[in-house]
Amino acid sequence: MTSVVRSGGGGPVPARAETPGMEDSGGAAPRFRATIQLCTYDRAHLLGRVLDACFEQTAPSDSYEVVLVNDGSHDETPRVIEAARRRASCAFTAIDQANAGLARARNAGLARATGERIIFIDDDVLPTPSFVAEHLRSHDRHPAAVVRGAVINTESFERLPTPTWSLANYSGNWFWTSNVSVPLETLRAVGNFTESFGEYGWEDIELGMRLRARGVRGVFNRFAVAFHYKPRPTARNVDGMLRQARSQARTAVQLRALHDHWRILLATGDDPVRRAVHRAARRFGALERLERAVGPHDADRPLSARQLAAARALAHETYYAELERSRASDRA
Repeated sequence: MTSVVRSGGGGPVPARAETPGMEDSGGAAPRFRATIQLCTYDRAHLLGRVLDACFEQTAPSDSYEVVLVNDGSHDETPRVIEAARRRASCAFTAIDQANAGLARARNAGLARATGERIIFIDDDVLPTPSFVAEHLRSHDRHPAAVVRGAVINTESFERLPTPTWSLANYSGNWFWTSNVSVPLETLRAVGNFTESFGEYGWEDIELGMRLRARGVRGVFNRFAVAFHYKPRPTARNVDGMLRQARSQARTAVQLRALHDHWRILLATGDDPVRRAVHRAARRFGALERLERAVGPHDADRPLSARQLAAARALAHETYYAELERSRASDRA
């Protein structure tokens, strides 16, 4: 079962249980100019601030909605959502479902979205007040285009940098759901997200490849700014970094199977030369040396600059080790 709660400036709408697929808005005329769509999993400590930023936009509150999918969180996320529902100044839909992965969660949100343009963010992304207005400004000029907004990394939501994009913040990702928008009808035309991506990584890049193949144009709006929460890792975060690297390697193999394209080779690093280089590094003990350089993973101690570099290199080598295993498993 999927539970849906709706609220808005006119007051809350009582929750009711729905089976997945009910009240799918496909084919209906858009009710709003835009939908901010985000999914969350166990980030209650960030979610309230993120939702407040979504509500506190300069765009008219009746011009956009927020659609949130709680993908089976185990923390205080339901309490945070309930509090946000009471504060919501625009239409707000909260969908609660068993954990199914980001691709399925995104599609569950899209099934309830009624905005002409979908603006994707993540649950660790803080939009600036003009965020929706800027995406809509680009939409007015380029109504069929993918609009990429500016993402600025920050270690704290309490001490934000200046909201001015520069080349230091450049990302080569063409369709990155930390800050990107696209017409809802275009998403539906290409089939939304591919739900076989059940683990972390590449589901947005894969959708971007299908949008490119359809001839959808991309534009960049450096004034559609959002801050991406990137705290400095501690020793206790290292195991999570390694789990994420393994998941991303497995989904990279899925991505290659769907799109045998040079862009995917560049993005995933799944080419014979780089695989051979990393295979040789592991053969000569790279993983063991990096583990020693990082030290124990079981404390909240800050990582020194050297330890942080070693942790990132360890995650990189772990990615390639898992990539080799996944490729062999896929061939078997």
